[in-house]
Amino acid sequence: MISDLKPYGDYKASSQAWIGDIPQHWSVVPNRALFAEVKDRNHPDGEMLSVTITKGIVRQKTLLEGSSKKDGSNLDKSAYKLVQPREIAYNKMRAWQGAIGVSALRGIISPAYVVMRLRKEACVPGYFHHLYRTPQFAKEAERWSYGITSDMWSLRPEHFKMIYTPEPPPEEQVAIVRFLEWANGRLERTVRAKRKVIALLNEQKQAIIRRAVTCGLDSSVPLKPSSIPWLGDIPRHWEQIPIKRLLSRMDYGTSEASTESGKIRILTMGNIQKGEVVMPRSGGLDYVPDALLLGHHDLLFTRTNGNPELVGKVGIFRGQVSDGVSFASYLVRLRVKRECDAQWLHMLLNSSAFWPFARSHALVNLQTNLNSTRYGQFLVPVPPKAEQTQIVAWVANEANSLNTAISRLEREISLLTEYRTRLVADVVTGKLDVREAAARVPEQVDDTDFSDEAEAADEDAT
Repeated sequence: MISDLKPYGDYKASSQAWIGDIPQHWSVVPNRALFAEVKDRNHPDGEMLSVTITKGIVRQKTLLEGSSKKDGSNLDKSAYKLVQPREIAYNKMRAWQGAIGVSALRGIISPAYVVMRLRKEACVPGYFHHLYRTPQFAKEAERWSYGITSDMWSLRPEHFKMIYTPEPPPEEQVAIVRFLEWANGRLERTVRAKRKVIALLNEQKQAIIRRAVTCGLDSSVPLKPSSIPWLGDIPRHWEQIPIKRLLSRMDYGTSEASTESGKIRILTMGNIQKGEVVMPRSGGLDYVPDALLLGHHDLLFTRTNGNPELVGKVGIFRGQVSDGVSFASYLVRLRVKRECDAQWLHMLLNSSAFWPFARSHALVNLQTNLNSTRYGQFLVPVPPKAEQTQIVAWVANEANSLNTAISRLEREISLLTEYRTRLVADVVTGKLDVREAAARVPEQVDDTDFSDEAEAADEDAT
């Protein structure tokens, strides 16, 4: 059905670069004709909502669950604004990044945010939700935002009202929302199925790693009981050594805040992904002590996080000291001695055998904290270095086909996500006619949930 979509028969210029040409029978109107600002306050007992980049408007408690985010709202919520179903809300400072959406919920949001209500009862909120969450609108919001630097840009209500928006006939808005809810549902189910396969492949890979780092590669070698709490028997010739004895140093990172112009990049928790250190794109500090510059195969473990599932995760830095990279204070750098293979230790510390044990020793308060001194005292099974290197090579060979399959699936998910973004943009701006397709869409259970199903980490403030 999606592949059968065609353009409309006749088009006209919209006079708006972000919209382009629109169907002949559509209108383009300033937002002041579509929306009225709402400032309904004094609802301190209302449920806290958040306006997010990846999901639109969601319950704050849902956003905070299993996250490192904290509730930054004021105790006195009398100034907070009420948002009701069908109303649009946006984060003034981040509208240009996509922090806008239609609410399906009743609740309150930050007094610094903006709430808009459709003037016409016949207008379909879901249409504007999809429209305003396109990359094209984000660029238009950026054009109308003001501020000294990008992190200070603000889309003021008076400027939002000056933006011109396409307005299809109401019945066509209904058809567009109906079609997009159906299409997004199909695409999301496909993405979820691929993610499940990725999870199974990762489990298989972890089983390979666990076996190798706890039992070795030769199943015929004699074994001995270990005194390691999370492990049973180990090869007789292996040692049991505290992690700290495998390291030449353990360091906390810098507590200085990064700046946009800083030349030394600072790694944060978000830069540890799938056991690898991912470089920040920009920003950092002008100076850090040489001792805090990362070297090749330095390891970084996350010592504190609001999400317990991330505490104790270890990343490996594959760059060089000359790259000028340091790390934040909630990460701990483990510099491995020459007598130890850093890639083997990285593999062991991230294994499904060791990591849950380490995480279980974290202290939970507002944040989950894993003390680095305690971490360094944990016993681990240590084969001779030559055997460590053999294990690294064997696991790499065994996991190669799994990694290839995972990469292919991740690429497919990326392409589906890009396709969905483009499809939504083409439909809401009239580049594709979905009226006939929408008429063939089977009945939906509910078409009022405007939240995306994106899995990406949401960095929005609440």
